[in-house]
Amino acid sequence: MKKYVPIVAVLVFVKLLIHLIGNQNYGFHRDELLHLSVSEHLAWGYFEFPPFIAFMGKIAHFIFGYSLSGIRFFSTLAGIGILIICCFIARELGGKRNAVLLAGISVLAFLPFYRNHLLFQPVAFDQFFWTLGFYFLVKYFNTKQIKFLVFLGITFGIGLMNKYTILIWGLGVFIGLLFYDKGKLFKNKWLYISGIISFLIFLPNIIWQVNHHFPLILHLKKLKESQLDANGTFDFVIEQIKHPFTFSISFIGLFAYFRDANLKKYKIFGVATVVIFGTMWIMESKAYYFFAIYPILFAAGVVKIEKLLEKKPKWNYVVAAVLLLPALPFLPLAIPVLPIKEYVNYSDSKKLKDGRVELPSDYADMFGWEEQVKLVDSLYQSLPLKEKENCMIWAENYGEAGALEILGKKYHLPNPVCSHGSFWTWGTGKTDGTFCISIGNEKGAVDRVFGDVQLVKIFKHKYAIDEENNIPVYLCRKPKISLNKKWPLLEKYVFE
Repeated sequence: MKKYVPIVAVLVFVKLLIHLIGNQNYGFHRDELLHLSVSEHLAWGYFEFPPFIAFMGKIAHFIFGYSLSGIRFFSTLAGIGILIICCFIARELGGKRNAVLLAGISVLAFLPFYRNHLLFQPVAFDQFFWTLGFYFLVKYFNTKQIKFLVFLGITFGIGLMNKYTILIWGLGVFIGLLFYDKGKLFKNKWLYISGIISFLIFLPNIIWQVNHHFPLILHLKKLKESQLDANGTFDFVIEQIKHPFTFSISFIGLFAYFRDANLKKYKIFGVATVVIFGTMWIMESKAYYFFAIYPILFAAGVVKIEKLLEKKPKWNYVVAAVLLLPALPFLPLAIPVLPIKEYVNYSDSKKLKDGRVELPSDYADMFGWEEQVKLVDSLYQSLPLKEKENCMIWAENYGEAGALEILGKKYHLPNPVCSHGSFWTWGTGKTDGTFCISIGNEKGAVDRVFGDVQLVKIFKHKYAIDEENNIPVYLCRKPKISLNKKWPLLEKYVFE
């Protein structure tokens, strides 16, 4: 593999350069603010996800502070790792120079990876752990060295601590192994030792779930009601074929695992792909959950193509061009490489009657948070000292609360109070809530808690998502009820 390092290095440089440009633009996404907020409250689990992202957030903050590009660099590193491992897998499957090149090009050309590897979310790390797990399986098949089964167990365990969707990966691999060497691997004690290692790594989160009445179940139920039920029967399938050139590579790879004379010994990966796809489709999963499977398919696809073009090797460069060039015009839609005004013109974004601009939801969710925090800070600083000391800042959702928690630090604002998701677990703060600044909560909600409610401003932002436009900011006094006493009763409503 050493002689192919220059090729991989150039591909890594290209991906890194694109992300260095895009990662610094716009602002934190609401989900990033949540993930950074949980890193301020380290635990073995959270209502929305396992703890890995919180530990990564703590490390990122230690190194970079709350620098936008610094925080996002960790997701980008996971994406770079995926590119490198995809190239390594192609080599392990028997590919040579052109296969290694096309493997990296396939990752570069797959546009959804840019968004996935931009945002500080569990998604990028989930894709990394899937790809790494597949790599260790390939290495075990090729070398029969037990250490790769151990590495597989460690990878699966850490992956479980990052995102529960890797359980579906585990199901696919388990069924796939039945087709490898007539299932003889199940007679190997090290496969079970590997499973025990995974379980032990994951055990602290299991205990946390038990102690908190399995909030995962409530979260999945609400996620299905609010998002997944809106998916059409074939939406999951349609999303997979929206990128026809890279999809073609993956489909060739899937076919090769079943039919190619040199690759069908790795049939496990084809079986795993079919099982994972079918399971996610039946479960009405989000389409991007399945994107983690593509590197293992890209690797087989490019090895097959290299073999087909063995007598005409220069055609591999044509394949590379066909993969990469059509993706370039869509790059600004996948990652914010353009300043916002240039992006609006480039994408011909819809202008709304109220002067706002309609952006894709992920981009829109990067705007407005700094301005919200500045508004709350200006109101907080205007309060008399006694009211400041007893002031509670009450946010309606995790985006607003995350902005106040993370961006509010430079203004020395008190941590927000919010009953949404994991924020509920952190309680009602250190003050008695005699005075309150409310952001995002509707009039009816604040009237039920406070007797004196004054509307300060209706917040609007040109680029922000609809949910964060026309939201009220209230100054509240004379509490009618004690939030401290009412708080435990709100647990069942944390995802409302």
